[in-house]
Amino acid sequence: MNLTAIALEKRAISYFAIFLIVVGGIYSYFQLGQLEDPEYSVKTAAIITTYPGASAKEVELEVTDRLELAIQEMSQLKNVYSMSRPGFSLIKVDISPEYWSNVLPQVWDELRKKIRDAREKFPPGVSKPVIADDYGDVFGMLFAVTGDGFNYTELENHVKDIRKELLLVKGVAKIVLWGVQSKAIYVDVSESQLANLGFTPEELAATLQFQNKVVQAGQVDVQSERLRIAPTGAFKRPEDIGNLTLRSLLLGRIQGQSDSTGRDSLLRIRDIAQVRRGYQDPPQNLMRFNGKIAIGMAISPLSGTNVVKVGEVVE
Repeated sequence: MNLTAIALEKRAISYFAIFLIVVGGIYSYFQLGQLEDPEYSVKTAAIITTYPGASAKEVELEVTDRLELAIQEMSQLKNVYSMSRPGFSLIKVDISPEYWSNVLPQVWDELRKKIRDAREKFPPGVSKPVIADDYGDVFGMLFAVTGDGFNYTELENHVKDIRKELLLVKGVAKIVLWGVQSKAIYVDVSESQLANLGFTPEELAATLQFQNKVVQAGQVDVQSERLRIAPTGAFKRPEDIGNLTLRSLLLGRIQGQSDSTGRDSLLRIRDIAQVRRGYQDPPQNLMRFNGKIAIGMAISPLSGTNVVKVGEVVE
């Protein structure tokens, strides 16, 4: 009787264990992450740097070599490839396979630190290096936003408001906008009119750049307090650019004369040019949906989440 009871008890335990395994497996199956495309880690980064006006040899010696020497100090490297063209430098970095995805963010942070230190040795005119290391992002949801009766600026503002709300949704990791045009301020002026006044387009551009430059104006020590001096004159709207007074030798002669009212004559940009707000032309990219201008939103879910459930919450 004891042997039979023991056998029955073992069989009951076995059945119970099988039951737990089956229930746990069914539960885990419905909790598994789901993606249209699998997650994967790309252990390659690209560093792009521009040096306008420089030859390929100058780019190689003054940009590419300095970046490579700094990058090669990293112990996680597997391979480094570089290419130098006139005004352009491209460096590709491969990380050793033993570094898993959970440590890659720290590796990319170290890479950025090395590049940031190397930038201090760049000659004037070299742009800030652009580091691309997010090739492995998987966007499970794509949306196209259109708006009848809205101009492009209003559509862009609404899309950014939507993105702020969607970033609060549980399971959403990142939202990338596509088709957003770059804003620009245009100063439309006739070159013949500039020539008649003795100006060149280069003088006009230099005047604008000098006026809107951020500089340290100093400080004043008052007893135990130190007061920062903040100069005014920064451009806050297009009308501020139109009110800017032009500078040149001819302007000095014009300002030295007085008009019939006895006031000094001033030549401002608005007198010879039209300042307007717009977008970069030609645009870098445009998006249309059913023939209408649209802005795209690509939504990436968090790692390990169920993209189907995240999509339902987003909807």
